[in-house]
Amino acid sequence: QLQASGGGLVQAGDSLRLSCAASGRSFNNYAMGWFRQAPGKEREFVSIISRGIYYADSVKGRFTISRDNAKNTVYLRMNSLKPEDTAVYYCAAASKQFALARATTYDYWGQGTQVTVSS
Repeated sequence: QLQASGGGLVQAGDSLRLSCAASGRSFNNYAMGWFRQAPGKEREFVSIISRGIYYADSVKGRFTISRDNAKNTVYLRMNSLKPEDTAVYYCAAASKQFALARATTYDYWGQGTQVTVSS
């Protein structure tokens, strides 16, 4: 029900825009999050859009989350990409409005899209 896309192989300093398209139901009243998981590491919070907008310190000032409720889609604009941003990026939806930095809070997950940033 969540389809993430937009990943790719880019060079350091480049930009990408990830999209998360929802289908089957409306997620307009859900908190939407982006997480990422690098090889050998745990899945980590990147950004959330719910009643507010939140970013991990590592991406603050470089990434921008937004949503288009008419299209049932959430975006993650990633600028000034760094090699340490390399990971599989997942979008997720949560009916709850608390503990949103925890992956376990989320009810639905997309399949992930690979982002690789070369130096």
